[in-house]
Amino acid sequence: MYDKIQEKMSIYDKLHILSDAAKYDVACTSSGVDRKGDGRGMGNCSSAGICHSFSADGRCVSLLKILFTNECIYDCKYCINRSSNDVLRTSFTPEEVCTLTMEFYRRNYIEGLFLSSGVLKSPDYTMELIYATLYQLRHVYHFQGYIHVKTIPGADAEIIKRVGFLADRMSVNLELPTAEGLKLLAPHKNRRNILAPMRLVQNKANENKQEIALYKNTPQFVPAGQSTQMIIGATPETDFQILNVAESLYKKFELKRVFYSAFVPVNKECSLLPKRTEEGPPLLREHRLYQADWLLRFYHFEAQELLDEKNPNFNIFLDPKCNWALKHLEYFPVEVNRADYRMLLRVPGIGCKSASRIVKARRFGNLRFEDLKKMGVVLKRALYFLTCSGKMLYPVKVEEDYITRNLLRTKEKLPDSMTYQQLSLFDDMGFGEKQARQIVSQS
Repeated sequence: MYDKIQEKMSIYDKLHILSDAAKYDVACTSSGVDRKGDGRGMGNCSSAGICHSFSADGRCVSLLKILFTNECIYDCKYCINRSSNDVLRTSFTPEEVCTLTMEFYRRNYIEGLFLSSGVLKSPDYTMELIYATLYQLRHVYHFQGYIHVKTIPGADAEIIKRVGFLADRMSVNLELPTAEGLKLLAPHKNRRNILAPMRLVQNKANENKQEIALYKNTPQFVPAGQSTQMIIGATPETDFQILNVAESLYKKFELKRVFYSAFVPVNKECSLLPKRTEEGPPLLREHRLYQADWLLRFYHFEAQELLDEKNPNFNIFLDPKCNWALKHLEYFPVEVNRADYRMLLRVPGIGCKSASRIVKARRFGNLRFEDLKKMGVVLKRALYFLTCSGKMLYPVKVEEDYITRNLLRTKEKLPDSMTYQQLSLFDDMGFGEKQARQIVSQS
């Protein structure tokens, strides 16, 4: 079996191992916070997208996404880094993480750091190392860019608070949707230890906002809020159960995002885990959950409206909004010149921006279908649910079977690439392994 920590590894070899080990952690997103540099350090923080997404001015921005260590004292059945796995183990030092972050930032490859970790020795020991890393980045290297860090459940509250004043966003993984699933696949962990730091971050962030209102120079505590992630498909929960858990987290803990990660069988066959299938990970199910999550956060839907115990899983052929509309045809068609904003949001093909444009534009006169198209309404879906001045675009039957058949013909556009292969920090820039080694050796 491999040595637990390889002391003589080069920083490049560590980077290769620990960036690959981080690819199953999907909980990184737009920063959600604007913070300009003060001129004395390096970098700033923009609320535009992070981690291979695009900002308003067209820039592609990204994060250095790594684990501090893939060593772990826990033996979670679904995790590639579980203690019983015979994999090559290594760990960065705080100095090495700082060096990598600064050197990649100077070369304009990244705009921030996403730092997660296995649990080395104990939660407190690991969080102390993460704190030392972030403290050095902020106060020795004067890095003012975006930092997203994972909280280690079970760590001391004071350490978490100290880290929170250095990070822009924190997250603690819920791991699995229910306590029963966690007990089955990760018996060394418990739901209480996971929810406790969520509550701590929430309370401290609210307290910090009040302090900032009174004292302008008060340092910010996790200004971009917190998020979480749960694995989908490793345990038998229904979409209805999962969505209710997410809704509860948004309401009780004020989370910014809940991420859903389709279960990938990365370990040897285990009787407690689903067997490998030709279809691969349940990516379409993950996609439907993200669509439903969007409806919860921005479209004023509730979980019990989208699913129930009789229909506990999403329709794989139709997106959740279309599926809801087809089950509630008594509300349609909607008159676009009179319907309120919330009702417009429930029309398939109308999004938040197009609904706002409709409400503003109709103050100046009645809207026509050609006007709606210019406002971004997707008429190939909306035409079955809308009228303009009492008329539909063309005569259609407001019947579930008829509309379903026509919607299925339009073919919903799914994400172009749903894959778990993490983009290389080097190949994406046109660099090969030789150039990558040169960068690391120069740092």
